[in-house]
Amino acid sequence: MPRRARSITGGYLYHVLNRANARATLFKKRADYEAFERVLEQAFERVPLRILSYCVMPNHWHFVVWPKRGQGKLVSDFFHWLTLTHTQRWHAHYHSSGTGHVYQGRFKSFPIKSDDHLHTVNRYVERNALRANLVERAEDWQWSSLWRHQSGDKQLTKLLSEGPIARPHQWFKYVNRALTVGELNALRQCGRRGAPYGSEDWCKRTIKRLGLEHTIRAPGRPRKASSP
Repeated sequence: MPRRARSITGGYLYHVLNRANARATLFKKRADYEAFERVLEQAFERVPLRILSYCVMPNHWHFVVWPKRGQGKLVSDFFHWLTLTHTQRWHAHYHSSGTGHVYQGRFKSFPIKSDDHLHTVNRYVERNALRANLVERAEDWQWSSLWRHQSGDKQLTKLLSEGPIARPHQWFKYVNRALTVGELNALRQCGRRGAPYGSEDWCKRTIKRLGLEHTIRAPGRPRKASSP
């Protein structure tokens, strides 16, 4: 079956996710994370996509991006170059060329409404390491946008962009507060299906505008009409 075309439209916010093939450990040591972030910075120089937040985890990564109007293709260009280049360098480092895929496939994504729903997604992304018990506070995880913001280093933060709305006051405290079960379940469902994340009315309009009807259909093939 042919793959479904991407529905990335400039002007919308997107959560983007990709995982290691078979959920294997992709980043085994500090040098692996450093190598990925070098590729990330090079990708940003080649394709200046607006990045609001990101977090690199042992077997996957998350980004929240905001392509400008008319530049939706930048998202695919950016992540294609990022994953392809990282894969090539990963195989070269581990002398594993020809042993299979590093990533499970193309990235997954879903659009986000630019209101409190965006704050929830940014918080979800930036507290990933804390939720996985890898650190005691979210900003302690070096391989994330939150750590870059905390550093106060202009060279590090130039990779990051402000979003369409200001983040809440005391953002670090907000990120370190756990998400609700309902928030987590909704975000994971959107991640699996590629469905928009926002208010009900906004999601309905966005599904229609972006042609995302397939993201809310029940999985599996449609039933055949029964004979009269």
